[in-house]
Amino acid sequence: MTASATTSRAPLFVRIVATIALVFAANVLSAVLAPAAQARYASIVVDFETGKVLNEQGADERRHPASLTKMMTLYLIFEALDQKQITLDTRWNVSAHAAGQAPTKLGLEEGDRIRVRDVILGLVTRSANDAAAVAAEGLAGSEPRFAELMTRRARQIGMGSTNFVNASGLPADAQITTARDMATLGRELIRRFPHHYHYFQTAEFVYEGRTFPNHNRLMRWYEGADGIKTGYIRASGFNLVASAMRDGRRIVGAVIGGPNPTERDQHMGKLLDAGFSRSADLPAVRVAQAKVPAKAAKSKTTKVAEAKAAPKGGKREVGGQAIHKAEPAEWAVQVGAFNQRTQARKAAEEAQRVAGTPVAEAEIQILGPASRARSAATHRARLTGLTQAQARAACRVLDAKDMDCMIVGPGSEKRTARSVASAG
Repeated sequence: MTASATTSRAPLFVRIVATIALVFAANVLSAVLAPAAQARYASIVVDFETGKVLNEQGADERRHPASLTKMMTLYLIFEALDQKQITLDTRWNVSAHAAGQAPTKLGLEEGDRIRVRDVILGLVTRSANDAAAVAAEGLAGSEPRFAELMTRRARQIGMGSTNFVNASGLPADAQITTARDMATLGRELIRRFPHHYHYFQTAEFVYEGRTFPNHNRLMRWYEGADGIKTGYIRASGFNLVASAMRDGRRIVGAVIGGPNPTERDQHMGKLLDAGFSRSADLPAVRVAQAKVPAKAAKSKTTKVAEAKAAPKGGKREVGGQAIHKAEPAEWAVQVGAFNQRTQARKAAEEAQRVAGTPVAEAEIQILGPASRARSAATHRARLTGLTQAQARAACRVLDAKDMDCMIVGPGSEKRTARSVASAG
């Protein structure tokens, strides 16, 4: 006699209890397995010189690299520079394909010409997708062909689980990597190109009158941090490859799948702290130092070029400015005031999701009570660390979605067309 037959003949109460137990067990199993199946998180921390793994979690699980992809794009640019195929002043043409890339971008237009130096800085700071496509076409003729070169080079330097299909990291199912591979790429960039690594330390890039702060905010507060690259698409979460040096020891970490930029950076800081503690027992080594050009070392800014119009064909030849001194963006947007802190945080997270690119790397800040009145909506939800342009762009999107938004400038507050409302 089967178990099902036995159950079917059991009293009704027994059958009900058995059914409830089975459903409960299935739900518990689902609750345990679902996070593991859907989790995007992976991380690894390695000693730069020896490659010794100091910490890892899911480091070989396949993930989407997002804009960490641009590290390989930069790798191939640096390689071409060293092989004299191009110079920093080489001008690449901007095609319709490149100009049509989705944000984040520099705003290049078809027919423009842009210096290699500006492409590098646009990739490092703005994480510009149009600049990535320009580099791909400038070096390989087309982005698909460049992606093949990227994947081939990845295999050659030990990134066995990585496949590239574009130069930017924009969403693509076949664009995959692992935390281990990204840490390998970070190490190789520093090892192979210490004379170019200083670009990753650029705090801001001024291009055609617009200032683009570096998305890598870890460098602003973590002792010894000096690069490398952030990344985000919805499928990957918030990614970061970081390098830091303390007491002559360099370590490299990779985090993929952070829930937001702030928590990702804080988590990376903890991983690096633990990595330095564990690396204390390793033999003393002499590690690669980032080499800064003499002109940049003598001044706080490295001038790249002045914008100038080309006389023929309607092409613009434009240039920018790299600022190596950290000058953090000081604008913010306030997206509501609430009675409860949890409500404020949820509103900020929702606003960050809806606004998208302009605030993708913003930090969530919940300000405490602004008034002692019992009826006051006391917790103000803000997205901080923005440029003025990013703040305005974010409020335009939120306003169009009928959501509250107020631009907050350094030392002042400026309201948009909609006023900030309280929520109970």
